[in-house]
Amino acid sequence: MTRTITVTGEGTAEAVPDLLTLTLAVEVRRDAAGAAYDDAGEVASAVTGALRGNGVAERDLRTSGLNLRAELVWAENQGQKVTGYVASTTLVARVSPPSAAPAAISAAVAAGGDSLRINGIEQGFTDSSAVAALAQEAAWREAEAKAARFAALAGARLGQVLSIDQRPEHGSPVPMMGDMKRAFATQGVAIEAGSVAVSANVAVQWELESAEFGAG
Repeated sequence: MTRTITVTGEGTAEAVPDLLTLTLAVEVRRDAAGAAYDDAGEVASAVTGALRGNGVAERDLRTSGLNLRAELVWAENQGQKVTGYVASTTLVARVSPPSAAPAAISAAVAAGGDSLRINGIEQGFTDSSAVAALAQEAAWREAEAKAARFAALAGARLGQVLSIDQRPEHGSPVPMMGDMKRAFATQGVAIEAGSVAVSANVAVQWELESAEFGAG
């Protein structure tokens, strides 16, 4: 009977992000549905124009949502009454490098005025393959070291690899300390630059060999 050992390893690699994803919402209230819809379109066009004027490429602009709804209130003895209409749309912009983001955001806010909402920013990579590979290597090293320790405790040693199960990577913002910490702010709110950590998780199964005779 072949003896085996299966362990998991997790590794993390950090790098300075070169991409910032900005989510903006345009929301317009008007007495008539058509006016709300048309005005929301005009504001959205002004915002995207401002972003393009600050270096955001056409391929990095995307509309992700569109909504038109009636605003209702309850009036006694009258039931629900329509008090107006709200048209909204969501815009997603990818800004690279992140140092260009503050100027682009300020321009978008100026163009959108009171109808604009900032729903969030996310830092990441235009290509995460290099940092992901480093995380995978770290996960492998941890799994191999753990397996070797358990094998030694069992009076055996690691043989050939029988299976590898890689789990999905994930990224999360992690503060960057020391000289690498920067804040981008040409105008408006400063955006703190940091690092993004990408994690990898792998489960590996090895065959166990006899430490004394080298045979399983």
